[in-house]
Amino acid sequence: MKIWGRDSSGNVKKTLWTAEELSQDVEYIHAGGKHGGLDNPEFLKRNPNGKVPLLEDGSLNLWESNVIVRYLAAQYGKGSLWIENPAERASAEKWMDWTSNSVAPHFRTIIMHGLRLPEAQREPKLLAQSVAELSRVLEIAEAHLSENEWMTGKAFGIGDIPLGVNIYLWFGLSLERPSFPNLERWYQQLQTRPAYRRRVMTTIE
Repeated sequence: MKIWGRDSSGNVKKTLWTAEELSQDVEYIHAGGKHGGLDNPEFLKRNPNGKVPLLEDGSLNLWESNVIVRYLAAQYGKGSLWIENPAERASAEKWMDWTSNSVAPHFRTIIMHGLRLPEAQREPKLLAQSVAELSRVLEIAEAHLSENEWMTGKAFGIGDIPLGVNIYLWFGLSLERPSFPNLERWYQQLQTRPAYRRRVMTTIE
């Protein structure tokens, strides 16, 4: 199994974390960002989008991080990450797509205007607006975790992975943020997982 990506990509972290939770041996190939290689014809044959992550598993090439997480869980996670009951699985998967659609876009703005852009190009008002909007969105997860041990439900699962990657930024960046005790409790639980510490809790850049 091969995964192409860069360490600073949250989407790449999702796939590496999932693979390690499932005890899969991965050949990790650095690509994208400072590593380049995304316009390489061989890479584009596998992923015409020219983006990471990319998974190669035997003859299968997959892109889109949530799809890769779902595939790994279905293929290698029977009895662990994979949820057999369709209704329970859909309930977990909704948090994956919710994170991608409602949470991650705010973090992209926060990372750009709080970290990556040169000081002169940063827009403090836009940064503050994104933090405020993100805080409002995370109230939904906070409420869910007041009644559930994990985003997935009673046990850790695929519903925890996308938000788990993003919540590392929430607590790892210097932000003025409201108190979310249930999110913080959940974050502490994530940190007890060796794969989370190795694959997600890396340098923020």
